[in-house]
Formats: sequence, structure tokens, C-alpha cells
Amino acid sequence: MRPVPPRSRTIRRPRLPIAVVLALVVVLAGTPLPASGERGWVWPLVPRPAVVGEWAAPAQRWGRGHRGVDLAAAPGATVRSPADGTVSFVGFVVDRPVLTVDHGGGLRSSFEPVESALVRGDRVRRGQAVGVLRGRDHCGAAACLHWGVRRGGDYLNPLQFVGALEPSVLLPVPERPHAAAQPSWPPSSLAPSS
Repeated sequence: MRPVPPRSRTIRRPRLPIAVVLALVVVLAGTPLPASGERGWVWPLVPRPAVVGEWAAPAQRWGRGHRGVDLAAAPGATVRSPADGTVSFVGFVVDRPVLTVDHGGGLRSSFEPVESALVRGDRVRRGQAVGVLRGRDHCGAAACLHWGVRRGGDYLNPLQFVGALEPSVLLPVPERPHAAAQPSWPPSSLAPSS
């Protein structure tokens, strides 16, 4: 019988030194997101408009809610596509002109009241003028652009696509005082009497 040679105890070194990997992590972690949001979308109005009507998700798909945001703008303001896409609808919904752009991946932006010379199937680029804001329809006495975003049939808050949502902050909850370490059962009213 032949003796079995001992296993090699050679330790392989990683191809990239750990210090280089850690340095890359530190540098990349400090890199800010682009001003236009993490997905590269831009505001549909320039300059950045005030939000005059907040997003309010409905409790159920068919329920009440505000399925978009209202952005302050004057009638005649140029409306721009927030991301590359294809025009999927230009026309009237009830009594107001609406433009919808399909951005791919199930995402669509809709704008109202917006008049546009574009037609269904036209390709648009991020920041490209796609229409003009018509007069006062949605915001009462003031003019505004209503901007909605959908993924499939679900409405989303458009502000998340332009990096305008404030992060949620979880606040600590004060601790409840703990009861003295005594059994909770049986209650004193049910305890056997002596």
C-alpha cells in the first residue's frame, strides 16, 4: 500500500486585496444620487415646481384618493417628459386633455390638462417638451399640472422618481415600565384562599 501524500496547506490570496475593496465601498457609499432621482427621471416642469397637491393613495384601487401630484405652473407652461418613452395616449378624458408616456417596465406617466401635437407611438426623450399646460382645470382658481405615475394598474407617488420624497424617520418608542417579576396567573382574585 502506498502512503497518501499530505494535503497542501497553501492558502490562496484573494485576487483583489481587501483594502482595495474596502476603499471602493467607502468611496461609492459617499457618492450622492443624481439630483434628478435614482432612476434618472427629471421634473416635468422647469424650473422645479412647487408641489401644491400631495399624493394620497386610495385605501382600495377603486376608492377615493389623489393618484398623483399637482405642480404649480402657469397656463402655457412647457411640459417635459420625465424619462425616455413612447407616447401611448393623447386625447380627452372626460373634459380635459391628457397625455400619457409609456416609459417601459410597466411605468407610465400621465399629465393633465396638457395639449400636445404628439401622436401615439412617438418616441420622446427625457426632458423633451411634450406639450403645454392648458388653463385651470384641476386646481380650481390656480393653474397646475397633475402628474400621475402607474406601474401596471397601480398608481405610485411620482415624487419618488425625481428624488423628492423625504426619508421616513423612525422615532424611538418609550419603553413601558415592566411589571414586577411576579406570576400573572392566577390572578389574586382567583388564588386559593388559605
